[in-house]
Amino acid sequence: KVDYDVCSNYGNWLYSAGVGNDPRENRKFNMIKQGLDYDGNGDYVRLWVPELQGIKGADIHIPWTLSSAALSQAGVTLGETYSLPVVTASEWSRHVSQSLQGRSPHPKGRRAPAHTPVPHRNRGIDFYFSHKKDV
Repeated sequence: KVDYDVCSNYGNWLYSAGVGNDPRENRKFNMIKQGLDYDGNGDYVRLWVPELQGIKGADIHIPWTLSSAALSQAGVTLGETYSLPVVTASEWSRHVSQSLQGRSPHPKGRRAPAHTPVPHRNRGIDFYFSHKKDV
């Protein structure tokens, strides 16, 4: 069974592409964090990406970081049986290093806020439509 909800899927794809409705600047979708939070053992990826089935645990989310020996043991050859990454975002480094240490950074998808939330200033609707963002 494939889970499909038109509104949720389209909304999430737009948000991931950076064209969704989000007033926060410099917002990026972190695929590594999401994978570790919601598919910590990699079962979902293993289901849909059979080329990576030999990779154990959360390492499936970051195959390009594995040693040659680990890739060989899993039957993966980067650039041949599985593509090399097109980009590696700097935001991924924190999650990659935690995964390589053998633990998911957010067990069961639950986590405390990374920082103390700052109350929003009353900016008004003009803030979101003006070109000047340092209000």
